[in-house]
Amino acid sequence: MNETMRRRSIASAVVLVLSGVAAISVYRAVISHGFSARAKPWAIEEFVARRLRKLATEPAASRLINPYTPTPEIRAEARDHFADHCALCHAEDGSGKTEIGEGMYPPATDLREPETQQLTDGELFQIIRNGIRFTGMPGWGGVDTDESIWKLVLFLRHLPDLSPEELQNMREKNAERGEGHPHQH
Repeated sequence: MNETMRRRSIASAVVLVLSGVAAISVYRAVISHGFSARAKPWAIEEFVARRLRKLATEPAASRLINPYTPTPEIRAEARDHFADHCALCHAEDGSGKTEIGEGMYPPATDLREPETQQLTDGELFQIIRNGIRFTGMPGWGGVDTDESIWKLVLFLRHLPDLSPEELQNMREKNAERGEGHPHQH
């Protein structure tokens, strides 16, 4: 056996042992603490959830261009759409701090955070349209038109700069529909 093959064999054995130790550790943690949706996700689960989000988008999604530009009219339309369809889980301010959003596993994403805002418009479009398996994010492509999803992407971009007036407007729209607003924390 030459030196290169010996090193590969040792490296493979180390990886196998470490994988086994990790699997045993996860198994013991699940057995001792359960696998409740109420528990805070482990770092590895957060890592996996972010990778699943990446897998939910086709490679070409990053090159898709939003055919709409933000105007006050489009933003208002998308704001009302967000309040009606998205705020239940993601909260009216996009924080994910609702009873439902925080009760999901993994919890609903804070849409204002860099991990979401750094995605391209095309990636956001595909996530909204197709959903993400193994999370609470449904695919809305069968319900919403591509046009409304593209406009919604523009509103997601605006969430970090949402004004108190816009937030109040969303709450009023939901109250008019008789829904009140999601229980935000």
